[in-house]
Amino acid sequence: MKSLSLSYATAPILAPLSASQIEDLKLASSKMTGAERRSFQAAMALKYCGGSARQTERVFGWNRDTVELGLNERRTGVICLGAQSAYCGSWTWEEKHPDVAEALWALADSHGQQDPTFRTALSYTRLTAAAALEQLRAQGFPEERLPSLSTMAAVLNRNGYRLRKVVKAKPQKNSQKPTLSSPTLRTRTGSR
Repeated sequence: MKSLSLSYATAPILAPLSASQIEDLKLASSKMTGAERRSFQAAMALKYCGGSARQTERVFGWNRDTVELGLNERRTGVICLGAQSAYCGSWTWEEKHPDVAEALWALADSHGQQDPTFRTALSYTRLTAAAALEQLRAQGFPEERLPSLSTMAAVLNRNGYRLRKVVKAKPQKNSQKPTLSSPTLRTRTGSR
């Protein structure tokens, strides 16, 4: 029995890895979170450690419970979600008050203008956060359902309405640039 557990603990990795490759896999895993990380760790456990969560823990230093969960998710196809991701976090103002948000989008769209260069998909608006709040109040929305001034600015910005004045297209001048031999240059400088 004792020799069996020793041989299991010292079982070789199926595909030999160098120390730098192990560090690269650890780094890649650390950049992921949640189900994506568990799926990656399970795939590495299957590929390099024969599907053993204990050996994966020994080789890569990953928590074997996390690897086992990833292996089970991979086997069953069911992704486990934690209660924290399901029930925590606050809703955005738009999620709390969708009817007021719809009125705000209609208002912002009526004041919005496409970027004059057409290089970006950004919508520029002359509508400020204070003006938007005033117009929503005028439409009859109660004060407790309207956000503060700073929140309104963040809501508009977050949804693609940049709070800056739209620069009107300026016509190009048709006149030529003055040169040293130009008669208009001589009259301006006073020399003849």
